[in-house]
Amino acid sequence: TGAGAMPLDDYLLTRTVELVVHTDDLNAAVPGLQVPYERQALAIATRLLADALAVKAPGGSTEVRVPPYAVVQCVEGPRHTRGTPPNVVETDPLTWIRLATGRVTWADALAEAKVSASGERADIGGLLPLTP
Repeated sequence: TGAGAMPLDDYLLTRTVELVVHTDDLNAAVPGLQVPYERQALAIATRLLADALAVKAPGGSTEVRVPPYAVVQCVEGPRHTRGTPPNVVETDPLTWIRLATGRVTWADALAEAKVSASGERADIGGLLPLTP
């Protein structure tokens, strides 16, 4: 890469994210086209982008849930340890990938009820997108 050497397994993970994102872009661009998402690729992309959020905003005050593939704790503040956390964000895998890659904005996803966010630290819109 332009930033230096990258282990092959990391490189393959980035290509998997790119494959899922471009499949979504293609389906959105061509009316009636429904290229299927490979389940494992969707899971990998979801987990990788959720982990990237946890690295970008370390902490334990907010739980981001993307069932059935990922759950991460992030955002500095009081750490949650038991029961239902006070700050929760939940969405489906494709919406998460679209948010993380800038295909949809936080405000639009909230307005369209594609994401639920509860708690004073659940607004992660300022942390998105995760990719340039």
